[in-house]
Amino acid sequence: MNKERTRLLKQLEQLARCKVNDAVKLAFLDGGGLETIDKLDLTPLTEFKRSDKGGVEVRLVDRAAVLRLLIELSAGQEEQKAAEFFRAWEEQAAAQEDT
Repeated sequence: MNKERTRLLKQLEQLARCKVNDAVKLAFLDGGGLETIDKLDLTPLTEFKRSDKGGVEVRLVDRAAVLRLLIELSAGQEEQKAAEFFRAWEEQAAAQEDT
C-alpha cells in the first residue's frame, strides 16, 4: 500500500510539473507529421478536437486541482516518515540489546 501511495504521489507530482509544449505542437501537426505523434509527451492532454474547418480545441489537466490533490494526499506523510524512523530506531535498539 505504501509503495502504491508513493508511486501515485510521484505521478501526480510529474503531472503538476509537466510541460504542455508537445500538446501545442500536436495542434499544429498536419496529416504529414503523423509519425511525430509517438514522440510527443501528451501527459497533460485531457481532450483534443479538430474541426473540419481546421479549428483546434486543446484541453489540458487542471494543474491547480492536481496540486490540491497532491497536498491532500501527502498530508501526514511527514508524520508517517517520522513514525517509521522511530520504529526502525527502536527495533535496532532492541536487536542490539538482544546481542
